[in-house]
Amino acid sequence: MNDLYADIGYKSINHKGEQLCGDHVDIVKQDDNSSVVVLADGLGSGVKASILSTLTSKIISTMIAQGLPLEECVSTIAATLPINSEHGVAYSTFTILHILDNETVDIIEYDNPAVIYIRDGEIYDYPKQELLIEDKKIYSATVKLQPNDVITAMSDGCPYASPDKSYNYEWGPDDIADFMKVIAMVDYNAKTLATMLIDQVYQEYDSNPLDDATACVVKIRPREQVNILYGPPRSRDDCSRMMNLFFSKEGKHIICGGTTSKIASEHLGAPLVAISGSGADGIPPISKIEGIDLVTEGTITINKVLEYAKDALGKNELYQFWGFNNNGAAQISRLLFEEATDIDFFVGQAINPAHQIAQTTLSIDIKMKLVEELTDCLRKMGKNVRVSYF
Repeated sequence: MNDLYADIGYKSINHKGEQLCGDHVDIVKQDDNSSVVVLADGLGSGVKASILSTLTSKIISTMIAQGLPLEECVSTIAATLPINSEHGVAYSTFTILHILDNETVDIIEYDNPAVIYIRDGEIYDYPKQELLIEDKKIYSATVKLQPNDVITAMSDGCPYASPDKSYNYEWGPDDIADFMKVIAMVDYNAKTLATMLIDQVYQEYDSNPLDDATACVVKIRPREQVNILYGPPRSRDDCSRMMNLFFSKEGKHIICGGTTSKIASEHLGAPLVAISGSGADGIPPISKIEGIDLVTEGTITINKVLEYAKDALGKNELYQFWGFNNNGAAQISRLLFEEATDIDFFVGQAINPAHQIAQTTLSIDIKMKLVEELTDCLRKMGKNVRVSYF
């Protein structure tokens, strides 16, 4: 497996008064190490723009993922999209980022703002060539990827953000590049970087966007393995096997659940120590076992992580809660959302006697559902996730 990982995240805001966004981002994973990312900006705003951008991004991403040449993709777009009666054009603008084996990226730009490429904390002026396809001027480049490269594509609603329709001389492409240079220095994930940029764009519009605006960020980073042990096994005879497999994995280790923590403590011969005052916001306190990166309560904590994960895939409004707090759910979220690239779940299927409420056992199906939904969210974030049941 390639030692690098492409973390991809994006965020949009709609033109004020519009229910649909005229920009669209489509991501097609070809395998664990290759992806096609297309950011399309439909002409105008609202329903028509949304249809234009969605068609454009989906057609291009699908065709490129299948190995078809760029010329054929552009010709297909020109023949497929309807003519806009007002402007007499039949296209949306687009930016393509084709990541190959996490080693190189093909950057293809048509009438969107130029991609901002940050390398070693500075703007990287990558060489590009000009192509003419179907009378359309297209810029193309192929760049060899390096760890910590940050690549930002955007629609034109970003650099033209202002409270009215006048040009904002304090928020042009160079200002956005400087903004991205500063926040890229911090170890944020791609979705958070895109969110921070769009939040700033929203402020430049004085909270009343006069255009759709979208930012899509790709952050190249070394792979990071995180392992989660959640719940005791169905059979006590499987305890040693489960623990041996879990602790044999490289990377960071998280243990969730009181009974599970006790089993791990006995297996390691290390005391389980509760950390007083570590519970907050309705999340039970964490504990400590020497050699383990994080020890938390089980179901309540995982349920909160799932809530954060669903929001992170959408509006990302809860980032302030999991990004800066130190309760168990926040710490797990940072490890999974921001640090991890590869995640292994070790899930025990025993029914926990502690979950006896009014003679009703918390069904194992609920725990399995939590794991299923959380792993689905993590995969949508681009993580490589494996689950083993015991």
